[in-house]
Amino acid sequence: QVQLVESGGGLVQPGGSLRLSCAALGSIFSIDVMAWYRQAPGKQRELVATTSPGGDTDYADSVKGRFTVSRDNAENMMYLQMNSLKSEDTAVYYCYADVETVVPEHRFSHYWGRGTQVTVSS
Repeated sequence: QVQLVESGGGLVQPGGSLRLSCAALGSIFSIDVMAWYRQAPGKQRELVATTSPGGDTDYADSVKGRFTVSRDNAENMMYLQMNSLKSEDTAVYYCYADVETVVPEHRFSHYWGRGTQVTVSS
């Protein structure tokens, strides 16, 4: 059983910063792509940032230059440093991961966290 647990969300003023964390827990053999998605009220879920095991990253145009994604492969952790936050960044942020497990069988599956709320408001 694998779980992704996000933390670090909250209320922040425009221009402020937050750091989100995602912990991948369970019987994990390896993790391939990890990503952050977000979903604002009334909108579809959108990709924010991705990171590969080798450290390659990619970002949505709307967050480039403001957000930084990173990961700790040894600890099965992923982070999202969010700077210069804007009101339009308000959303629930979700962690996603492609996980390889070997117990009880060898398989690759994708997992989602339950999300953490980020609200940018004065």
